[in-house]
Order: sequence, then structure tokens, then C-alpha cells
Amino acid sequence: MTTATEATGTLPPFHLAIPVVDIEVAREFYGNVLGFPRGRSDEKWTDWNVRGHQVVTHEVGGDPDSAVRGTNPVDGHQVPVPHFGLVLSVEEFQELAERLRAVDTDFVIEPYVRFAGEPGEQWTMFFLDPSGNALEFKAFRNLDQLFAV
Repeated sequence: MTTATEATGTLPPFHLAIPVVDIEVAREFYGNVLGFPRGRSDEKWTDWNVRGHQVVTHEVGGDPDSAVRGTNPVDGHQVPVPHFGLVLSVEEFQELAERLRAVDTDFVIEPYVRFAGEPGEQWTMFFLDPSGNALEFKAFRNLDQLFAV
């Protein structure tokens, strides 16, 4: 069984490549709005340092509404699938939510407390990047609840 300490300790970084419609719009969103440091890049792709993990945006064109393939019900909300994101501190979560509101982000699921009073209680929010990729950012007051059942 994996513990919260193992999950947030010395795991190797993951790599995720996602499609984007316009690389310059993606660079603005991931770099300036979300604040991720930019790594290597070329004309049609950019590496992002997502807290030590490598997320690469690849310009492939296409329909920005095509990235979300479906939804799944969780705590009374339809969660977009696929999605990815980070587990933040509550303070970082609130700061990011305010930064996203300041640029008029259209949330798929507005920031709220999920599973209130239950194991795994967490702040969560869902939104789409400019290419339609779904992101979830969450926060736990107690990180030991990350894998609570």
C-alpha cells in the first residue's frame, strides 16, 4: 500500500504530453496564468516544469473541445475525463483560484470543498486550458488524507 508520504516524497517525476491547438496561447496560459517555469521548446512544443514533473504541450491543431472525452460523477459533479493537475497547499489553492478568476476563467467545476466532513476532504476545482485539456487542482488541509478510504 502506498502512503501519502511515499506519494509526495521521492517519487520519480512523471512525464505527460498533451495536445494543444495553438502553442503561443498554451505558452501564455501555462507560463503566465498558471506560472509554470518553461523548459526546452521548439516551434511547435514546450516543456513545462510542473513542480518537478515534465508536462509537454505539443501543437497539433484541431478542435479545442475534443480533449475532454467524457465525464464521471464524483461528489455530485460531472468530472471531465481525462484530466491532470497538482495537489497544492490550501493557501496555494486559494491563490491559484483567485488568479484564475482574475483572468475570467470559465470553471468546469468552481472551487469548492469535496467530501466535506468525510475521509479525503479536499478543496478542488476543474477548468480547461485554451485547447480544451481538463485540469484539476486540489488541496488537503491534511495531506495524510490523500489516499484515505
